[in-house]
Amino acid sequence: MQIGEVAARTELSLRTIRHYEETGLVTPSARSQGGFRLYTDNDVQRLMVIRRMKPLGFTLEQMRDLLDATDRLDDPESADSAEREALLERVRNYEQDAGRKIEELRVQLARAEDFAATLRTRLDAARPERDASA
Repeated sequence: MQIGEVAARTELSLRTIRHYEETGLVTPSARSQGGFRLYTDNDVQRLMVIRRMKPLGFTLEQMRDLLDATDRLDDPESADSAEREALLERVRNYEQDAGRKIEELRVQLARAEDFAATLRTRLDAARPERDASA
């Protein structure tokens, strides 16, 4: 599929997808005869991992590291059992980091909701009372 379809599927902009290509996080699987980038479903899944990591504050280097670990885990010939266990541990660490970051976001969201509720209460209190006869 071409980059436009990938952008629609991933809800990422063309610019963002190109940026991830420039930084080496994703590489189009092929190019058309006209030079258009062509992506596979695996490429789209890779972009979805990146998209999910971004709001949690993971760096590009962390994204690259996790993608490397999962790529190597997906290829059974790329690592012996000790290396596979080390790769699994890297993935476990990212899973734990994601859980911590999600908790931090929940706390921030609760604080933001409390703030908005406080403002609504102040606005409601500041409104002039309506005429009871109306």
